[in-house]
Amino acid sequence: MSTCHPPANTALAEKLATLPTSPGVYRFSNEAGTVIYVGKARNLRNRVRSYFNSQGRQPGKTAVLVSHIAALDVIITSSEVEALILENNLIKELKPRYNVNLKDDKSYPWLVITNERFPRIFLTRQVRRDGSLYFGPYTEASQLRLILDLIGSIFPVRSCKYKLTEQAVAAKKHRVCLDYHIHKCKGPCEGLQPEEEYQAMIREIVTLLKGKTSALVRDLNTRMQQKATELKFEEAAALKAQVEGLKRYAERQKIVSTEAIDRDVFAVAAGEDDACGVVFRIREGKLIGSRHTYLTNTGSTPLPNLLASFMEHYYLETPDLIPPEIMLQVELPEEEIEALRQLLATRQSERRQVRFAVPRIGEKARLIEMCLENAEHHLHEFMVQKKLRGEIARKSPALESLQQVLHLEKLPERIECFDNSHFQGTDYVSSMVTFVSGKPKKSDYRKFKLKSFEGSDDYAAMREAVTRRYSGTLADELPLPDLVLIDGGKGQVNVAWQNLRELGLDLPVAGLAKRLEEIFVPNERDPYNLPKTSPALKLLQQLRDEAHRFAITYHRKLRSDRTIRTELTGIRGVGQKSAEKLLKHFGSVESVSKASLEELSTVAGRKTAETIYRYFNAGDAPQA
Repeated sequence: MSTCHPPANTALAEKLATLPTSPGVYRFSNEAGTVIYVGKARNLRNRVRSYFNSQGRQPGKTAVLVSHIAALDVIITSSEVEALILENNLIKELKPRYNVNLKDDKSYPWLVITNERFPRIFLTRQVRRDGSLYFGPYTEASQLRLILDLIGSIFPVRSCKYKLTEQAVAAKKHRVCLDYHIHKCKGPCEGLQPEEEYQAMIREIVTLLKGKTSALVRDLNTRMQQKATELKFEEAAALKAQVEGLKRYAERQKIVSTEAIDRDVFAVAAGEDDACGVVFRIREGKLIGSRHTYLTNTGSTPLPNLLASFMEHYYLETPDLIPPEIMLQVELPEEEIEALRQLLATRQSERRQVRFAVPRIGEKARLIEMCLENAEHHLHEFMVQKKLRGEIARKSPALESLQQVLHLEKLPERIECFDNSHFQGTDYVSSMVTFVSGKPKKSDYRKFKLKSFEGSDDYAAMREAVTRRYSGTLADELPLPDLVLIDGGKGQVNVAWQNLRELGLDLPVAGLAKRLEEIFVPNERDPYNLPKTSPALKLLQQLRDEAHRFAITYHRKLRSDRTIRTELTGIRGVGQKSAEKLLKHFGSVESVSKASLEELSTVAGRKTAETIYRYFNAGDAPQA
């Protein structure tokens, strides 16, 4: 039985102790008060406390999240479905750093049947809550236009934008257009077609768009036979034309199952930090459409959780088109299945049990494979586009070589290097430089004035620098690196590695020693020795030298500032700016002390010059 290890934060520990067992949404915030994660739970107490479970190590991304949690608040809901919807809305609004993001690559088109007496049908990219019926989204506008053309060729739907109110029709406010004369519309604008007949036609179109072509063809055939029996041959001919059009439409649909059943098929292809989900909509055994959605910031999120997130996102945005069977690529956790069942129950007009299946063999398994193949294709396209936009740098030989040498799980795209600098234990500083894709990223450089110890202690200096970088506000401000590089040998590398573990971080660490350019890694006795021509070694040397330059520059500035403060700014009446001007002109405090009154006046003005001259030549004591 696992136990909950309370965090050091007293307020957070008290919150954990008093969590309810109700369903709801929880939000984690960092020390700055920024929400960094939003989640849903069937049981808030069990779910939230599991993050602080003392048994078993959390996955890398979760461990990093937990290390940054400073505050927690919860919103209790009456059901899991309410929690799921609230979670979805909060993620869209707050965009928390550690949540998986779902986004489409573009605004997909929908087919809308307007909420009017004589509805219109057209393509739109905006879904409004106005009572209209929406079908889609369609991944290709060309596919939707074909469907619109088909509907127009079978059903005489009006194309005008008139507001056909009862008063407007009765007053003959509108006149029939060309569509009426070429038999593409029956003239409802002039009252030539009853509303009941028009609405019956719309119901047939809805049946068609839901993929129920067989039932619609049977109904039209029955009506056609009845009209022929009644010797209404012109109306029978019109119905026959509709039946033939529907059969042509059905033939164009891809038959993917020998069973005339409705089902949705889901699969997700996952990369390093991106994924793509695809859903196939199958109606009466025919594939009538598909949709793909991209998931970013996925990190180490397990595949079942990615699949559940995609499905929740899809069904929250999809109207009443829930099939009786849903086929999945992998098994989902029971709590996710239960949450989805409840969500689907609220999205159906007909309450029925939805069956979830994970096919392993046969025709259904091949259908899953086809869905996954499409997901992998879309993910590949997405990554290519990211590379073209410069969001993913091309792999450099140096980084690939470094990955192989250090046996890293992933390419070290982001490397942070630390170096210390001091003068006989005074003005102790550390620098951190950042290289992204093998190039310096100076906006992410940081410098630390060390204060947690006295004297000369490189290990204490490294501990303080690492702690300040990977905890507190700076941990939220900058992303975690793929490799931490230390300018130093085995001792400093092990100190940095141990400190990172104490912070709950599992980051690769390496060190480059100056004397023989040896590469040290934690808990290994012997270093790596690379040829001088190795691109990996050259990259590490560039990082080390840049960190050293940055540390030395900061150290010299601190020494210079201290010199100015203790020698010149100690003189009553001499400010910081005047001291800087004098040092810049004369080069040192000693040269200032030897300058004549006239020389001092040309730089600092007569009054300040007299004060300085009197101090150095008359022994005026400095004031506190």
